Amino acid sequence: MNTTSTSRRCDGVTRRDFVRIGSLAALGVGLADLFRLRASTADSASAKTGLKARNCILIWLDGGPSHLETFDLKPDAPLEVRGPFNPIQTSVTGIQICELMPELAKRMDRLAVIRSVTSPLGEHNFGAHYLLTGYKPSPALEYPSYGSVIASLRGGVSGVDRADDDAVVLPRHVAVPDFRVGGGKMSGEGFLPATCRPFSVEGDPAKPDFRVRHLDLYPSVTPERLARRRAFQNELDGFSRRLDQADADSRGPHFDQAYRLIASREARQAFDLAREPDAVRQRYGSRTIGQSCLLARRLIERGVPFVTVNNTGWDTHQDQYTRLKEGYTGAKVPVGLIPSFDRALAALLHDLVKRGLWDDTLVVVMGEFGRTPKLNTGGGRDHWPRVFSVALAGGGVAGGQVIGASDAHGESPKDRPVTPADLASTLYTLLGVAPEHLLQTSDGRPVHVNQGGELIEELLT
Repeated sequence: MNTTSTSRRCDGVTRRDFVRIGSLAALGVGLADLFRLRASTADSASAKTGLKARNCILIWLDGGPSHLETFDLKPDAPLEVRGPFNPIQTSVTGIQICELMPELAKRMDRLAVIRSVTSPLGEHNFGAHYLLTGYKPSPALEYPSYGSVIASLRGGVSGVDRADDDAVVLPRHVAVPDFRVGGGKMSGEGFLPATCRPFSVEGDPAKPDFRVRHLDLYPSVTPERLARRRAFQNELDGFSRRLDQADADSRGPHFDQAYRLIASREARQAFDLAREPDAVRQRYGSRTIGQSCLLARRLIERGVPFVTVNNTGWDTHQDQYTRLKEGYTGAKVPVGLIPSFDRALAALLHDLVKRGLWDDTLVVVMGEFGRTPKLNTGGGRDHWPRVFSVALAGGGVAGGQVIGASDAHGESPKDRPVTPADLASTLYTLLGVAPEHLLQTSDGRPVHVNQGGELIEELLT
């Protein structure tokens, strides 16, 4: 859209909009209604693309996974480039992945791998910001992550309100175990309200004593005392409304949302992995990433539209053989980063199909960048954003394919380069959000959900 020809203001409203407001006012439709109408129109436009995904599980491999040891091996390159692992054939003829991912190799027909993602940002915080938002970092504005945008557009909590206290009230964006990604400097919600901030579980689902910290009451705070506090808060809200009725809608929802979450029995049950059969838990694996993916599946089933699984440890500058394969020296069964990831993702894909969630749930696997084409003297690889891989599956994604390619040494894109902005445009489209949809900063400035990205048509079914 040519914004100059319509004289768009800083709040995103044009003179044409004001003419429309004037004509709509007689029908009882005001400015707020216009914004809602425009948002609905944008979402309806995206619906015409044939999208399927209503939910998303983003598996974030924090630190930067090596493309040369996962989805883009170079068996014909020199030893210092190809590394210690060999490729294996997958269920799709002509596609090979790392030998440490045999379960995913069996399910390659459900995966799409982009081998030509490219970014100029090789620092953890900057790279994470670019990959998780589709925008390059700016000192003037922190952009929101995918999950927080979805939380903004679909409301603060999930579930259907009921009169009783057992209503399921779950945050729209949950981070397991937390959202300390890329160095931990991203808030997640960016310029969006704090209600869109990722809800961090702050507990390791793989531990026997796993608990969601924010669902625990302080020892001296009983449910009865919590209810009295809520009643007191409601009294204060009523007093504020009587003082200034015009400002009634501005009261913060934080306390009420927190109360409903803590008080909800079903919310607690959603996080209770003990309710899963032992065989299911074992299939995901006992490591943190496995139990985190299982928890993500439980949350998606219960109405949470976006879950970020944050799997740390992929910054493998040294001793990557042990860290990626064995997990620890002397391990009889490999439990390193790659085998644990392989087991967890394969189990998740299996469950999404078995439970009828496949068409509705988009799965994305990525980190902030890849690793250097040559091994360093410490037996690891350093940061390398020039080319790396991203994997996708589920809702609306055409599986069983590789998009793009890196060169012979995995150093640069050979063909079909894909930017993080392109990836963002595609993910939002798959999730039912038009890339041109306008968000607003706290001072009313309009910001597109995505800008400058091109749709990766090959990914769409």
